Amino acid sequence: MTKEDLGHLIIASTDSLYRISKSILRNETDCEDAVSEAIVKSFDKINTLQHASYAKTWLVRILINECHNIGRRLKRVTPVEKMPDQPVWKENLSDEADYSELYHAMMQLDDKYRIPVELYYIEGYKIHEITDILNRSEGTIKSQLARGRQQLRKYLESEAAQ
Repeated sequence: MTKEDLGHLIIASTDSLYRISKSILRNETDCEDAVSEAIVKSFDKINTLQHASYAKTWLVRILINECHNIGRRLKRVTPVEKMPDQPVWKENLSDEADYSELYHAMMQLDDKYRIPVELYYIEGYKIHEITDILNRSEGTIKSQLARGRQQLRKYLESEAAQ
């Protein structure tokens, strides 16, 4: 794959990359930083891409790693006495009135369920692609999708009852 081809892929995937980073970091600025860093790293490491057909999967894996790096950095910077119950990059969702009810429900999921649900249902990746991106077995991804759906259903039912 050439750098020009990678540039076209990045342009076509910008919205998807942002949504994936938003599901992990939730802070607008951090999401933009993660996407930018992932783009820079992908151009630097383009020679490590073995098959052009896996370019988007490879790019998403770089983005997820960068999101986790930013999350770890944010966690380290916060003084212990000011550390909230949730990690710093998980903002209070009630302040974000412009997101749909489903988005709020998805943000309540643990990362291990939210990321596969996001990749499968929102981004349209197949299970075998998600196994490559997240470096997990197919059985693990399937069970995380099932548990994620179950948690979403419980959350949405409890919200509807209120």
